[in-house]
Amino acid sequence: MKQLLINLWSFFVSHWGEIGEQTVEHIKLTAISLSIAVAIGITVGVILTRYKQAANNVIGAVGVIQTIPSVALLGFLLPVLGIGVVPAIVALFLYALLPIIRNTFIGIDEVDRDIKEAAKGMGMPDLQILLKVELPLAIPVIFAGIRTAAVTNVGVATLCALIASGGLGEFIFRGIALNRVEMILAGAIPAAALALLLDFSLGILQKYIRKLIKPLLIAAVIIFSILLLLVVMPAGTPSFKAGFVAEFMERPDGYPGLSKLYNLRLNTVDLEPGLMYQAIKGKKVNLISGFSTDGRIKAYKLQALVDDKNYFPPYYAAPLIRGETLRKYPEIGEALEKLANQISDEKMAELNYLVDEKKQSPKKVAKDFLNRIGLKTNIQRNARADVLIGSKNFTEQYILAEMLANLIENYTNLDVDLKIGLGGTKIAFEALAQGEIDIYPEYTGTALLVMIKPDQASLDAIIKDKDKVFTYVKKQLKTSHDMEWLTPFGFNNTYALMMRGEDVEKLNIRSISDLSNYLQGKQN
Repeated sequence: MKQLLINLWSFFVSHWGEIGEQTVEHIKLTAISLSIAVAIGITVGVILTRYKQAANNVIGAVGVIQTIPSVALLGFLLPVLGIGVVPAIVALFLYALLPIIRNTFIGIDEVDRDIKEAAKGMGMPDLQILLKVELPLAIPVIFAGIRTAAVTNVGVATLCALIASGGLGEFIFRGIALNRVEMILAGAIPAAALALLLDFSLGILQKYIRKLIKPLLIAAVIIFSILLLLVVMPAGTPSFKAGFVAEFMERPDGYPGLSKLYNLRLNTVDLEPGLMYQAIKGKKVNLISGFSTDGRIKAYKLQALVDDKNYFPPYYAAPLIRGETLRKYPEIGEALEKLANQISDEKMAELNYLVDEKKQSPKKVAKDFLNRIGLKTNIQRNARADVLIGSKNFTEQYILAEMLANLIENYTNLDVDLKIGLGGTKIAFEALAQGEIDIYPEYTGTALLVMIKPDQASLDAIIKDKDKVFTYVKKQLKTSHDMEWLTPFGFNNTYALMMRGEDVEKLNIRSISDLSNYLQGKQN
């Protein structure tokens, strides 16, 4: 705990500028989306009190939006609005609507009917009753909805970092990808503090809202207009934009070293892996990072740039299993040995393609491949699981996890269950360490740079040799976590930079050096 606090303090000191910048971005996202939601939500809530027969349908329809997972909503908005701040604001606005509309309707509807009748008896028109009677009495309920929406928006805004909107989510997702707790906390702590501060401020504002309503409205309109202008104002000539996953942005074998070796100066944005491919397909970015075996290279007509300086080292993919599990069930090792060195780079890319483009299920693709190489897949047990198999949240991992499950059930007497789609390396690795899963497919490069993090001298001595890396991580994880690497599947999982095929031809960029020369030519 002490070391964590030291690391956290050091990170805050060394990255205070970035943290401050991300906090401002986070406030901007929350303020604009919440302002629009308040203006529209209160208006709709008031209208519904006059047309009560429509209230249930409207509130129900708005409530459906709340059931849509955040990443799914962002993915839906990406082809329409692109990446960046605008789709993030739209998503946050949609999530904030329900509590504001519902509380406005309930707050006004529950004002005592006798009070309304008395106001009518005094000759007050409907608008005056609304402004002088209903809204003032409904303020506590309405503000409760606004405060709920505000706190929700601060939390959901962290997810918007997945579509390059900025904000405190950038550090959170990079920390998850790199297994760096201090980086996660550097995003989570300011976000939590911001939520508490916003809720506290709205609580104080609620007490004095009647006195301050006019000056606050004027100030809010001015501030909102300025912020909105900053968001929608064109940024000049569109630049060559690269969309990278959080892990690639920070790993030593990712963008930091690549930019130095090739003298690359890219305009980069952080993107969630699935949304990253949507972004390049929809021409929202010009360049992405990926893996050489990814089926979406072929599916989306992308072309991997030649790494002409051999920067990206090849890494093995192999089953990583808890030592305790392997000692208890040694037959697992024998069963999975049947898959050893059976999957080439080309085969893995083709299997990924079948899922990504041909829309076949990972289960079918895995089963068909095992059948082709003469392995059994006919047994499927449904008893209580003896072994839990995990995977990260991308296609290749789903396929490999299904293969592991098939082999264990067909060549041992064990029952298995799948826990697939774990959100990144840190989550999968921690699940394995804690015994929440027993085995999952992993990559030796990820183990080296995310889990073990050796000193620079050790790293330089082995990083270009995939066999040395495998031997090193095998020894280190056995010693530190009692985990065992089984024989690799056979393919090399290597980073690659990718562009749309049409852009490669148009710009004549076929290698990373060509890309560097092109960008330098644009800057001169």
